[in-house]
Amino acid sequence: MNGNDTGQTKESASVPERRGRGRPQLRSDDETRAVIYEAARFEFAERGFAAASIADVACRAGVSTKTLYRLIPTKLALFEGMVTDRMDRFVSIVNLGACDGRDIRAALETALLTCADLVLAAEVIAIQRIILAEGDKFPDLAGMFYEKAMQRTVGVLAAWLGVQRKRGRIVLDDVQAAAGMLLGMFMFQPQRDVMFGRRPVPSRGELEARAKTCAALFLSGCAAPVDQSARQSGDA
Repeated sequence: MNGNDTGQTKESASVPERRGRGRPQLRSDDETRAVIYEAARFEFAERGFAAASIADVACRAGVSTKTLYRLIPTKLALFEGMVTDRMDRFVSIVNLGACDGRDIRAALETALLTCADLVLAAEVIAIQRIILAEGDKFPDLAGMFYEKAMQRTVGVLAAWLGVQRKRGRIVLDDVQAAAGMLLGMFMFQPQRDVMFGRRPVPSRGELEARAKTCAALFLSGCAAPVDQSARQSGDA
């Protein structure tokens, strides 16, 4: 009997101890918000602001309605957070991708194409259509989108132009105004064509050709003057 006890003891010792299942590791609130915003983009795009359901957003995000309301108390706050989240990602791309090139024209083309990726994104077009269709009923939507998305896009490009001005590559008095003009020249027609269903989103090749033209036109008007003495010594 003692031998059997010993055998059982050895066998038990050779089997690794099983961990209890317990509860799965929970996401942080910030991670959960990001999932909710992603789900909200689809719901708002498909249904519009008025018809979109908080319960459907929660279901698509895989969270309870109670959790969603704890993190984001109103539908307007959800819409605003969704827009802000998208803009934060856009700003990080611009800051990382378009500010270090020595070739100012190529760098500007890259900056414009990055802006196009945002402005002509299907979800952004859908949001703007919602605002046009429902802005009278929900005036706060238009004001929020103008401030959080439209003006911030201009601000990002203005900051980029400001960096180039500090580096002596361009000469501008008002980078904010210049950024608005540049974006208008590059984006106004394609954006309106898509918004009103006249044309599909331009191909990458079409956007690249447009960016080249706009960058050339813009830089020819604000290029830093070439030092004449340096040019003459170079010619000699």
